[in-house]
Amino acid sequence: MNWIELTSEEQLNQLIQQSSSTPQLIFKHSTRCSISIMAKSRLDREASVSGVDFYYLDLLQHRSVSNKIADVFNVIHQSPQVLLIKKGECVYEETHNAINIEEIREQVGV
Repeated sequence: MNWIELTSEEQLNQLIQQSSSTPQLIFKHSTRCSISIMAKSRLDREASVSGVDFYYLDLLQHRSVSNKIADVFNVIHQSPQVLLIKKGECVYEETHNAINIEEIREQVGV
């Protein structure tokens, strides 16, 4: 998996703009949570989904960005959590053990 580290609200705004042409996936990760570590490990073992940018957000280092994501997309903060952003909208959100690459592929339409 080729992760792009998400570290700022400015970068989040750029991600939202880019979602008009390319789907963007955000993986919110807590490095202290065993479920989050397991979910990330499962994603890391999979091949990237073509045509999607994958962003990794370390919640412990960038909590303000996570809070902004919750506000902008009207989702409850969870960890781990994936959000698929298309055309500025969160079209898919999943958490914990339900995170899997096959469902992400299905949501992207690949």
